Amino acid sequence: MRVHVCAVGRLRKGPERDLIEDYTARFDRTGRGLGLGPLSFAEVEDRKGGGPAAEAALLTRALPQGAAICALDERGRTLGSPDLAALLARWRDAGRGDAAFVIGGADGLDPALVSRAEMVLSFGPMVWPHMLARTMLSEQLYRAATILAGLPYHRA
Repeated sequence: MRVHVCAVGRLRKGPERDLIEDYTARFDRTGRGLGLGPLSFAEVEDRKGGGPAAEAALLTRALPQGAAICALDERGRTLGSPDLAALLARWRDAGRGDAAFVIGGADGLDPALVSRAEMVLSFGPMVWPHMLARTMLSEQLYRAATILAGLPYHRA
């Protein structure tokens, strides 16, 4: 199952990009034998300032057809890392070809896009900058792959 992160905004050079590239490479290596990956990123930018609705239209175009959608939103469910791993495994085992994690811009995701998601995930009640949310998601996807592979990276 291919895994996609569709996000608003362009990631520039810096520590977040370095971490994302590192965790992406780790995920791809670990996930390959598990039927997960590659992990790819699609970035969209609404240059006309149309807000969440315009961003949602761009994000929708970036979503692979038929993908299982997980929207990141502060009002979503919080999951433990093993639960995220189990979610990926369920989607993979159900024959889903693609899973897409969607991250909105500064004003969050449009409610219509959130309503299409099969899972709405929160990293807790705090609001995180969307660039940092990408980094955290990348690490959690790698962690999920290591859990499914039975590797010792995750220690509970």
